[in-house]
Parts: sequence; C-alpha cells; structure tokens
Amino acid sequence: MMFARTAIALAAMLPLTAFAELSNDTLLGPGLRSRPAYDGSDSRKAEFVPVVRYLGRPWFARSTQGVLEGGLRAELAPGLHVGAQLAYEPGRQTGESGFLEAHNLPDIKRGGSVGLHLEWDHKFGPMPVTLLVRGRKNVDADLGAQADVRLSAGVFQGGRFNAGVFTQAVWASSKSVSAFYGVTPAQSVAYGLPAHDAGSGWLNTSFGLLWSIDLAPKWVVVGSFEQRRLRGDAANSPLAERVSNGYATAGLAYRF
Repeated sequence: MMFARTAIALAAMLPLTAFAELSNDTLLGPGLRSRPAYDGSDSRKAEFVPVVRYLGRPWFARSTQGVLEGGLRAELAPGLHVGAQLAYEPGRQTGESGFLEAHNLPDIKRGGSVGLHLEWDHKFGPMPVTLLVRGRKNVDADLGAQADVRLSAGVFQGGRFNAGVFTQAVWASSKSVSAFYGVTPAQSVAYGLPAHDAGSGWLNTSFGLLWSIDLAPKWVVVGSFEQRRLRGDAANSPLAERVSNGYATAGLAYRF
C-alpha cells in the first residue's frame, strides 16, 4: 500500500515518539471541532467534543480514533486486541444545514450503536502503527450498520511536536446509506428532490494528519485535520451538495 510505504520511508529519516491515537497514554480533556453539518453538506458547524483515551484491562473508552466509544477489550497476542464496544452515533440535524431546512427534511435522531473491533499495534523500527477494523450496528434498526478500517502511523517528532498520518475507509449497509442519502418516490414528491435509490457499499474514504504538542509533563494539546470524500451512492445522492468535506479538531488534555 502506498500509504504504508510512504510512512515507513519517513520513519527511516525522522525520530519518533508515540502520542494520542498511537499511544497507550490515558488522556482526558475538552476539545473543539469544526465539521460539516453532515458529510456532503456545504454548511459547517463548530462544537465542543471530549478528548478521551483510556485503554484499561478490560475496560476502554476513547474519542481519538474517529468514534466516541467505550467497552471491553482483551489481548489475544502481543499488540493484538479484540473488543466489544458501545458508540455514540450523531445522526443528522436539519437545523444545522441550510439545504436540509430549505427542503424541510426530517432529523435523523442521535443514538448509539453496538459492535466489535480488532486492533493491531506494532512498531516498524521507531515508527508506531495502528490498524483498527471495526463493525457496528445502530440500535435503531432502520439506520443499519457500518464497518470501517483505519490505519495510523507516526511519522515525525521534533522537540515537543509530534505528527502522524491516517487513512480510513467506511462501508455501510443499504439501510444505513438509504437513511442518510436515499430519497424515496414519496419523499421526492414531499421534499422536491429527485428520487434516489441508495444501496450498500463504500460510504466514504478519508486521509488525515494527527498532531500533538507537549505543553508540560502532564499537559498536551492534540488535534487532527481530515479530508473525507463520499463514495458510491452517497456521492451521487441529491442530498450531497459536495463530495468532499474537511474536519479539524483541537483539544487540551491531561495525561494520567
């Protein structure tokens, strides 16, 4: 994979330390995120988010790998963990999007999901790498299920500054894609949009940058930049004003 070869090449030239997503440090603090109203929206929103990372035995909780989740995990072999998790699912709020409001589309309620994951942590020389495979099913059966694969690697350390890169791909069931990007014939008449039959498949892919700055032995600023692109039927939906969106997050955390 090009991503892995590039990360390994950088690691050969740069000293590294593990941090945030790529470490087992316990972190807790507040964060701020800028995001689209939903993937594919032209509207944006700023919101407070938690910075949480706790990898205990057997309990864990984290917000540092794309999803706010917590549950149980067990080590199958050195660096290889399997787990079960509950996760927060943000839904979609009509009031955050001018497009949704203009067409009087209903909210998709916030909720939760249950799922399983497999995570592999390794170091190639000084470079920390994490591979996470995760599946989750929304507790609302009408919202279906999703699965994602996320690969992260640390690629730079200079003084108190650390940086890494990640890539992620998300697959969604037909119920999940239809709920967020489908338009039934009845909805087409009611909302004035073209009908769109959305089926299962790849929902989005993304690439991003992770960073952290050590302020003091126990305090660290962490953040990420992510560019996410819709795929398949989601990208072709009349609800997608654009196919690519950016995310930015920064937070202050106490390291335990």
